[in-house]
Amino acid sequence: MEFKLVKTNMEENVAYVSLARVDRLNAVNRDLAVEIIETFNMLDADIEARVIVLKSDARIFCAGIDLKYAMAGVTADAGSGSDDVEGGHPLLECCNVIERCRKPVIAAVHGVCVGAGLDLISACDIRLCTEDATFSIRESGIGLVADMGSIQRLPLVIGQGFTREMAFTARFFTAGEVEKMRLVNGIYPDRESLYEAAAKLARQIADNPPLGVQCAKELLNESRYLRVEEAMLKGGEMNRRLFATEDFKEAATAFLEKRKPVFKGR
Repeated sequence: MEFKLVKTNMEENVAYVSLARVDRLNAVNRDLAVEIIETFNMLDADIEARVIVLKSDARIFCAGIDLKYAMAGVTADAGSGSDDVEGGHPLLECCNVIERCRKPVIAAVHGVCVGAGLDLISACDIRLCTEDATFSIRESGIGLVADMGSIQRLPLVIGQGFTREMAFTARFFTAGEVEKMRLVNGIYPDRESLYEAAAKLARQIADNPPLGVQCAKELLNESRYLRVEEAMLKGGEMNRRLFATEDFKEAATAFLEKRKPVFKGR
């Protein structure tokens, strides 16, 4: 499926998703949000896609919410059901669909990542960035509150203290600062080296049995809201299903035969 504002290409079981509203620096409006939703729903169902890398074709990662869209009063109605797509309001759902996607999502961030951009990457599983990347929860600086998920998700990634500092100051944080917060897993000199690192990491993940990786993501997501004992029981249930898969049998056979396994996601 071809979209105007989100571009996708597949290489070696890795889907590269590029935000391509270039003329507006990927400012998120309804059209971009809907294409993000449709893209991630499509990739979630695509057995060929084992890992997703989210990046930008613009000169920065994301300029935040589209002010024309926001000033029309859309964000004020985000919880009311108006302007809904299947699953909820597009501004909320475009972040939720990333977190909900069964495939691991790696965000490769360059330049400015502000507001809605931070909401998007907070829903990703792993984040990498360039040395010139900057990050900001800007809503507090204009008299609003971030309402697309960063306030809820970032404390689970960087803790309450750092999240509150970002939300209350509304200032831009450097790549070095967010690395210390553990918002990003690595910093790279430029976009080329960033994309090389993201691709290398994605291929390492894609080489593993996809069903096991997907169950790991599901368990990590759900464990945030479960007691340890409940999460352990859920993990045991997952393994009982995984023991019966072709990929587990292939892993065991390949180990005994001292060869590289070939996984099929079955």
